[in-house]
Amino acid sequence: MTATPSAASGARTSGATLLGFAPERAVYWNLGPAALYEHAVRRGEGVLAEAGPFCAVTSPHTGRSPGDKFVVREPSTVDQVWWGKVNQPLEPEQFDRLAADVLRHLNGQELFARDVFAGADPAYRVPVRFISPNAWHTLFVHNMFIRPTDADLAAFKPAWHVLHAPEFQADPAAHGTKTSTFIVVHFARRTVLIGGTRYAGEMKKSIFTVLNYLLPAQGVLPMHCSANSGDAGDVALFFGLSGTGKTTLSADPDRGLIGDDEHGWSESGVFNFEGGCYAKVIHLSAEGEPEIYATTRRFGTVLENVVVDPATRRLDLDSAALTENTRASYPIHFIPNHVAGGLGGHPSHIVFLTCDASGVMPPVARLTPAQAMYHFLSGYTAKVAGTERGVTEPKETFSACFGAPFLPRHPNVYATMLGEKIARHGVQCWLVNTGWTGGGFGTGQRMRLGHTRAIVRAVLGGKLDRTPTVREPAFGLAVPTEVPGVPADVLLPRRTWADPAAYDAQAARLADLFRKNFEQFQEQVHAAVREAGPPGPRA
Repeated sequence: MTATPSAASGARTSGATLLGFAPERAVYWNLGPAALYEHAVRRGEGVLAEAGPFCAVTSPHTGRSPGDKFVVREPSTVDQVWWGKVNQPLEPEQFDRLAADVLRHLNGQELFARDVFAGADPAYRVPVRFISPNAWHTLFVHNMFIRPTDADLAAFKPAWHVLHAPEFQADPAAHGTKTSTFIVVHFARRTVLIGGTRYAGEMKKSIFTVLNYLLPAQGVLPMHCSANSGDAGDVALFFGLSGTGKTTLSADPDRGLIGDDEHGWSESGVFNFEGGCYAKVIHLSAEGEPEIYATTRRFGTVLENVVVDPATRRLDLDSAALTENTRASYPIHFIPNHVAGGLGGHPSHIVFLTCDASGVMPPVARLTPAQAMYHFLSGYTAKVAGTERGVTEPKETFSACFGAPFLPRHPNVYATMLGEKIARHGVQCWLVNTGWTGGGFGTGQRMRLGHTRAIVRAVLGGKLDRTPTVREPAFGLAVPTEVPGVPADVLLPRRTWADPAAYDAQAARLADLFRKNFEQFQEQVHAAVREAGPPGPRA
């Protein structure tokens, strides 16, 4: 069925069809930001703030719902997927019932269709069609993915469909879900169903999950990381979960931004999966993050759960009244020094970012290749408040490959690929803690952003490659003795605690958590990697 909007809407009527749909109302195709703004305001989906961003509220879901994510268990996936808490199985007949009910629900809505690409490298690009009843979610998709040209759209053939039904509530008894919320991926049918949540991050992360399944078979390592490059073309990768600083630290005015969250590493180098950025904006400041801050004052940016004064329409970026996980979605070209095309060479530095709520990890440590593999598989951090439902304060967690919620395959698939690439290209690896110092959460304080920036610039500038190090005893990490612009006492966390004995106890407890978590990988890794974690318990 073709689109049936009014002529004034600017919608395309190209004759494209909707998968399995029999829409009863208008279908708007590939609208640009201005038209989507008009529809979103008309439909009461949100408000315009001062200077032009569109502001939406996604309550009650203001973060991802990883416990509501499913993969359909069918012949092509049964032996390939890492089944368990991350990838919960859904039977084909349950998917069929859910898909039929989602289609029935969407058929009665106005619909917005948006065709996009995932993957900046044309050799690995995946065409995706999103269908949503909301204009602002469609603007989010326009911002976050790679926007086809008019010529691309004329010949567009989606390889994947995402059916987005944020107001539809699943019935666990009928559909096999755990709650009324669902994110379901069917690899054989190349379809994603999302419902029961308005949080837009589920849309982008569902396609990241798809790429994490497809690309390893093509020799491409998919990565939950940001990436930037220097004037000489040197590329750096920043791995980390939400809240660890991937977006902030990669948006460096002295380096080109390749992307802030998701990338592939092929035989040719690194490429962005996306065409936009999805930045946390709580407590954002013009002084600390000027490039990102500027996007919150621009037409075309989508702000999620940011408090807006109803009279003046001014933003309050410091308010967590709705959630700590306030977000801005904007096209990557809103960052002045972005890398056009989203492509880079092979990385020379990899930085693993952790937000350590225990106050134990050093602000920077140089990693051996074996330590890099150990910490990649461990994926230690603290989940920051708001990034997932139910997380209200930092909570220690281990997330394999710094992205377990998005890994359809076993973590060792990705770790093996990373280890081979690190060895082949001689990549230097680092661990950087953006979390607490001087004590844990509630006692200490967050690392100063200025100190972390100084550390990262020293790392990428090669200033720490030959700096002497001291061995940190709890984890066996090599900590540089000096970093330009960072007080020496900050580099060794034990010195920042008022009570060294309390630090020792906290360090021993965290080291034990590392060892227990790594037991799941013991039989699958080389002995050198097994031995690269915290030394055994003290006698």
